Amino acid sequence: MAKISPFRAVRPPADKVSLVTTRSYDEYAPAELASQLDFNPFSFLHVLNPAYANQQKIGFEKRFRSVAQKYRDFREEGVLVQEELPVLYLYEIQAKTRTFTGIIAATSLDDYRKGVIKRHEDTLPYRVELFKDYLHYSGFNTEPVLMTYPRNEEVAQWITEKKKETPLYAFSTTRREKHTLWRISASTEIKWLQYKFEEIGDLYIADGHHRSASADLLYEEDKATGHDALRSFMSFLVSGDDLHIYEYNRMVRDLNGHSKEEFLSLLAQDFWIKEHPKELWKPERKFEYGMYLDGTFYSLHLKDSHSLTGVLERLDAQVLYEKVLHPILGIDDLRNDERIEYIPGTQSVITLKEIIDEGGFDIGFTLFPATIDEIMELADEHLIMPPKSTYIEPKFRSGLVVYEL
Repeated sequence: MAKISPFRAVRPPADKVSLVTTRSYDEYAPAELASQLDFNPFSFLHVLNPAYANQQKIGFEKRFRSVAQKYRDFREEGVLVQEELPVLYLYEIQAKTRTFTGIIAATSLDDYRKGVIKRHEDTLPYRVELFKDYLHYSGFNTEPVLMTYPRNEEVAQWITEKKKETPLYAFSTTRREKHTLWRISASTEIKWLQYKFEEIGDLYIADGHHRSASADLLYEEDKATGHDALRSFMSFLVSGDDLHIYEYNRMVRDLNGHSKEEFLSLLAQDFWIKEHPKELWKPERKFEYGMYLDGTFYSLHLKDSHSLTGVLERLDAQVLYEKVLHPILGIDDLRNDERIEYIPGTQSVITLKEIIDEGGFDIGFTLFPATIDEIMELADEHLIMPPKSTYIEPKFRSGLVVYEL
């Protein structure tokens, strides 16, 4: 049974929310970042990177302590305020082509440890350790774990009705997205949602495996402080049918010593190959792959998909690794081999083509996205996806809701 809890969130007042909240720091081009920091004193970017101009010159601990100080400054100046009582939130993101809606809540580390909160990705120890240190020194987190669950009709209907109420916030961004936040403060509503999520049972991490692992490590190191907030971490819970899953496409620097003709001959052992000389071709279904090689797009269709039985074995990213990347191109470590790089499916296939045409890579592969059912089945069977298998939306805005530790 999954446990969700309200918490005393910190957030911007309504008159400043559109000025405070930001995209992820890494998404800003240098000129846009400089503009935000120079001309918007309320941007949460000031908190996340208070020493942005000199960040390469200072150590992590000093940087994280600076984050904590700037966060305290924002609290003291009223740029951020704390809820008087623990609450939940309903949050909607209207993007250009899709709308995402979910519940912001605290989720239990006990559930994470017991496997009620399920995982499908490996984590890198150094990233877990680094973000744990960030949480320890800063004392807050504004990046919730994106969590998903099997669709529940009663919760879906409640969400529909809740969205008819007057929101706490409704604001737009320069990317033409509309963000709406409703406060859930009535004890009857909170208890009902808690009961429904207990009924739903398991939760699944969609995005945020490192953040949840860091929260777990932080609790182990800081539990002597007795802070109750350490027993949970902030999550954004979105129904599985409401997520959007993109693929990660692959680019490889060389053909591992093979000529083009040799490579195509080896490939033909497992795939039907068709040349598409005058089009940008992408896969349209499972077990199809796009390939860009020597200025031409190809479609690859797996010949013997019926022999693959297990959920991991049938995963398109795993098939590409087992049939092509490892045996033919000599890629052993998908995470660390410098000969392979990845592009999320949010970017056009034209981007992949242009990068390869520039000469840094010899070949690119496009995949069909995994489904939420595949992700859940993998997690249920305690299996791990290959690195860079999914890019999942929605993405949360920094500074919108803050979880203090």
